[in-house]
Amino acid sequence: MNSKPPGPEGMFSNWTTRHWLRAGVAATLVVLAVVGSLGGWAMWRTSQLTNELVDRRSPALINSIRLQESLVNQETGIRGYGLSGHADFLQPYAEGQADEKAALDRLRPLTRDDARTSADLAEVERLIGVWQERIARPVAAAPASQAAKLSTERATEGKDTFDSLRKAMARQQSHLENERTAAGRDLRRAQTLRNWMFAVIAAVILLVASLVFEGLRRGITNPLTRLGSAARDVAEGRFERNLPGTGPADLRQLASDVESMRRRLVEELEFSEESRRLLDEQAADLKRSNAELEQFAYVASHDLQEPLRKVSSFTQLLQRRYGGQLDDRADQYIAFAVDGANRMQVLINDLLAFSRVGRVHNDHQRVDLEQVFARSVDNLSVAIEESGAEITHDPLPEVVGDTTQLSMLWQNLLSNAVKFRSPERPPRIRVSAVREGDLWRFAVADNGIGIAPEFQEKVFILFQRLHTKDAYPGTGIGLAMCKKVVEFHGGTIGIDPGHAPGTRIIFTLPAADAPAAPERKTQP
Repeated sequence: MNSKPPGPEGMFSNWTTRHWLRAGVAATLVVLAVVGSLGGWAMWRTSQLTNELVDRRSPALINSIRLQESLVNQETGIRGYGLSGHADFLQPYAEGQADEKAALDRLRPLTRDDARTSADLAEVERLIGVWQERIARPVAAAPASQAAKLSTERATEGKDTFDSLRKAMARQQSHLENERTAAGRDLRRAQTLRNWMFAVIAAVILLVASLVFEGLRRGITNPLTRLGSAARDVAEGRFERNLPGTGPADLRQLASDVESMRRRLVEELEFSEESRRLLDEQAADLKRSNAELEQFAYVASHDLQEPLRKVSSFTQLLQRRYGGQLDDRADQYIAFAVDGANRMQVLINDLLAFSRVGRVHNDHQRVDLEQVFARSVDNLSVAIEESGAEITHDPLPEVVGDTTQLSMLWQNLLSNAVKFRSPERPPRIRVSAVREGDLWRFAVADNGIGIAPEFQEKVFILFQRLHTKDAYPGTGIGLAMCKKVVEFHGGTIGIDPGHAPGTRIIFTLPAADAPAAPERKTQP
């Protein structure tokens, strides 16, 4: 299958922010390198022409003028000596020679690289040599008496030679002046070019900065701004707002990911709304069920109690009056009826007590567990005395809760510890209390018959009995009620699987100085 190669637009559409930044930085560096090189060349050219003018052209012209002045001084001294014969006139000649030598020494290297100025200097030096050989040195070397005669004889030759020297020096200075003028003109042009070049560099830098700013604004800032605005709208609850994806590939991918998250949130919101609707329906059903349960509790506590008491009373009367007058089987049937009526009455009372947890008794206040514990022990004093149980406990704190429910909790736990004692040893019950953060951790440990590991979770379920009613009386509702009381107060309850022999029940309750826990609603 032939695949069409991606075009420029398709290739650039896959570029991320990093690609665009790298390309932009590279292009900017290339442009800055080019304009920087041009600016450096303009500076170098200006510096070169400045050095040419300052170090060569101007010094060459100045030294040519100095050379001319030294020759004029020499000519003046020779002419004065030739006319007067006084040796004092030879002083300017000697100084002129020294100045001539210094000027030539400086002028020769300055004109070495220029053919025309070198030729001019060579012509000047030749004429200087002719004049000095024919006129200056002979006159200066002649005695005072012969100097005038020699000067007169060579006056015409000397004038013509020196005039030729003047003309040669004039030509040289004219050429040097022209070259200096040309160098100055080139320097001014180079300076102008340099100034324009730096102006162009500044304009290019401003243009590049503008392009970079505009590129960042269009490619990064604006897409992020639009995406952020849309995200804030979604965060404020406008979930129908679409999240636009523009700019480089990674920003579009980010927008796509956020859009996927928005759609997921919309789906979750729709699901939550449906769940809330179902919960509302279930809450209404539960409310109706609770009302029916409350009605049942009312019936159980009023309407069922009266006929049940009659059944129990008359079966007991029947047992007392006709006990021993009928056969053994009739006495057995009467005993079964009395026992069943009594157990049904106990079961109904326990169910009513269980249903009232969190519904009837719900008066939260500071409760001194020492007093609650003492009342529970006092209520069980007969059973404790008969069993020979020994109960010890740590100092018990104050908690926030309902006094009646907490009394039921302690009484059930202690009653179970006494009831399920081992026949091999007297019961020993130990109650401990340890503070753990905002909770108090309590433990009720005994040395009784214990609970098998596979039943340690089931004992907290309503009506779960591990023994027959003949072995251990009761309805199997005690630990279920304890669990309901503890959880209503915001705690947890469980059995320590590592305790032996006997059973160790651990539960937690919030401390009195702990932050208030949210109110829990326990259903009947």
